[in-house]
Amino acid sequence: MWRLLSIASVALAVLLAVAATAGAAAPVRWIVFSATPPLQHTDQLFRMQSSGKGLQQITTGGYPSIAPAWSPDGKRIAFARTGVGILTMNVDGTGLQRLTKNGRDGFPAWSPDGKQIAFVRPYKAAWTVFLMSSSGAGERRLPKAPPSGRPSWTAAGLLIPSGGDLLKIDPTTGRVQKYFNVQIDAVWGLNSVALSPDLSTIAYVGARSAEPGDKECGEGPCQRFALYKESVRTKKPQRVVKDAGPATFSPNGKQLAFVSNGGLTLLSLAGGKSTTVSTGDAYPTVAAPPAWQP
Repeated sequence: MWRLLSIASVALAVLLAVAATAGAAAPVRWIVFSATPPLQHTDQLFRMQSSGKGLQQITTGGYPSIAPAWSPDGKRIAFARTGVGILTMNVDGTGLQRLTKNGRDGFPAWSPDGKQIAFVRPYKAAWTVFLMSSSGAGERRLPKAPPSGRPSWTAAGLLIPSGGDLLKIDPTTGRVQKYFNVQIDAVWGLNSVALSPDLSTIAYVGARSAEPGDKECGEGPCQRFALYKESVRTKKPQRVVKDAGPATFSPNGKQLAFVSNGGLTLLSLAGGKSTTVSTGDAYPTVAAPPAWQP
């Protein structure tokens, strides 16, 4: 009798645990992006859930805030404030901390352990990779690094777009360790490169052919752009959508988020289905890719 009751109690406990797990809400993941607030002219950072809920402006001030990047634990955001430097803050915009004092610093990227941040800064005639601790200490240039666009720091190493290719560099010296031989638009794409979580695919903005009869810019056609994705293995760029801004990959690598049609567009890479999420009165801009919370 007691044995039967014990078995029943265990079974009930298991059922309750399963029900609690099934009923638990999925963790909220934020997408942070640049947008111009209503009646203003300076880019600020906003956050929003992929469902469109929770839209909130999280930076303010007279200087543009762009290029957000999440810490690996998803608790802090690094970003560039034009004319000020690199800063970090909490998810809701509190806890603001200034890390650098060069107003041209840009495109921060956290190391996988969250202890360091890479970024780019003009040095002589080129944009060069610099490193510092996540508190801003120990700022230094990587002397052997080639000119760089927006860096990405992954479990596979510190990766930079340079000269139309993707390179792996030594995070101590900047020495090139690997060339991926991909095809990135060397003029327009270097500051918009994003990598999928498994490093199998890149996305970037590049030039596209003009529309027939396009006279919007006067005598000649305007320069037009498109969002491209490219397999790191096959190295064949594919146009995703025209007239879109730079993209970010979802944490599972199955979606892209980018600015298009005056809103934030979420695109399924498998089926090609897209949804444009309204950003209210805030007008999203394409100064840098959005950032999807890990």
